[in-house]
Amino acid sequence: MTMFGDGLEAAVQKAFTRPAPRSAGAQMRYLVKQLKGTSQVAQLLRISQRTVERYVKDQIKKPRPDLAARMEREVRKRWQPQIRARARARAAATDGIVIDTRARIGYTAPVGTTDDARLRHLTVALPPRYAARLFDAHQAGAGDQQLQQIAAEGLREIYFQDSGRRAGSLEEVRLTDVEHVEFDL
Repeated sequence: MTMFGDGLEAAVQKAFTRPAPRSAGAQMRYLVKQLKGTSQVAQLLRISQRTVERYVKDQIKKPRPDLAARMEREVRKRWQPQIRARARARAAATDGIVIDTRARIGYTAPVGTTDDARLRHLTVALPPRYAARLFDAHQAGAGDQQLQQIAAEGLREIYFQDSGRRAGSLEEVRLTDVEHVEFDL
C-alpha cells in the first residue's frame, strides 16, 4: 500500500468498537465466514485449502511471519465495515480530517517571494470536503501521488492561504520527501 493510503486506513481503524481477531485460528475463521468458503481464503492468502482447514480447526496455531502479516491485513481490511463507513461519512460530512505531516513543502508563488521547498512539520485540520475527496480517491484505488496532491491542495487553502483570508495567489503547493503522515478523524 501507500503511506497516505495506510494513514487513511489507520485513521478509520481508530473508530473500531471491538478489537479484530488476534489468534491465527480466529482470523482464519473470520476470513472463511466473510469470503464464504475455504477455497476463496486459500486463493486470497496463496496457501492450500487444506492449510486453511487446519487453521480453522486450530490444528496449526502459529503461522509463518509472511502469512501472519497477510492474514492480519486481510482481516483488518474487512473488519467492521459499517463502523468504517460511518467514520468516513462523518469525516466527509461534518468533522473533517486532521493531517499531521513532516515533509519538504514548496509552492509556486508570485515573483519576488521565497518559494523554495523546505522541511516543515504541519498539523492542520482539513475541512470535510477534503476528507471526502481523500476517502473517495482512496476507495477508487488512487495511488500515493494522487492522495498526496489532494492533501497538498487542502494545505494550500487552509494553511498557506488561511482559508482564503490571506491575499496572494499560491498556484500550487508541492509535498516532496514525505517522512511522516498521519491522519486523525
